Amino acid sequence: MRGEFLSGSAAETREYARRFASGLGAGDAVCLTGSLGAGKTEFIRGIAEVFGCEDQLSSPTFSLMNIYEGALRGRPVEIHHFDLYRLETEKELEATGFDEYLSGPFLSVVEWGEKFPLYENRYTRHVTLFIAGEGARKIVIT
Repeated sequence: MRGEFLSGSAAETREYARRFASGLGAGDAVCLTGSLGAGKTEFIRGIAEVFGCEDQLSSPTFSLMNIYEGALRGRPVEIHHFDLYRLETEKELEATGFDEYLSGPFLSVVEWGEKFPLYENRYTRHVTLFIAGEGARKIVIT
């Protein structure tokens, strides 16, 4: 799924995320960008619903990464949810083993990945969310 979409609510943002996630699998790495309050958490909730791990979802802002156990079409999928907001340097990010996580057989969703251009070519998908008015969001998927 690629293109530009306009969401009028959090529920609609999650629906776009569910459609998007149905084409994802192990080995994919998604760079999820957008300003604070743009809807990144709602988008991740939609992804988590597709893999049956929405009850595990929490923001990894302070822990850097959360791991969720899910499944797609009866096969187990491990989702790595990164939040790079609090990291300042590539050296800090490298010290976490980030590169190895992106190379693994997992589905990775990375918030604030745009802060570290060195990893730009590692992402298989990019999702950018923009605030487009009261409750409305523009979602761009490439």
